Amino acid sequence: MNIKKTILALGISSSLMIPMTVLAAGTLTANDLGVNAVGNTIALGEGDVRETAGNIINVALGFLGIIAVIIVLIGGFKWMIAGGDETKTKEARGWIVSGIIGLAIILSGWAITSFVIGQLINATK
Repeated sequence: MNIKKTILALGISSSLMIPMTVLAAGTLTANDLGVNAVGNTIALGEGDVRETAGNIINVALGFLGIIAVIIVLIGGFKWMIAGGDETKTKEARGWIVSGIIGLAIILSGWAITSFVIGQLINATK
């Protein structure tokens, strides 16, 4: 068992030593790694990173909001088809309450995110 661990450790350490020696020799450049080629072929945006992060967060919160509204609609549909059965209406009420709580959390997250991103952008102009 110890021999297997020793061989594994030697294999891992030797595989890590090869890139270190190549980098120490200074033979690699950014062009060798393809950094220049990637920057030229991929159309990276020139917008501010903070605005881009804010936009990504807004899109994610938008999708979560849609899911929360769907949860409320499912609860409403279940309530409509409950037919007066108390257990079904209680379950439907739970769906609706959960969806509304989710919407409140999502809206507060959006408000906090909008405030923080706006303050970051204004503070670093």
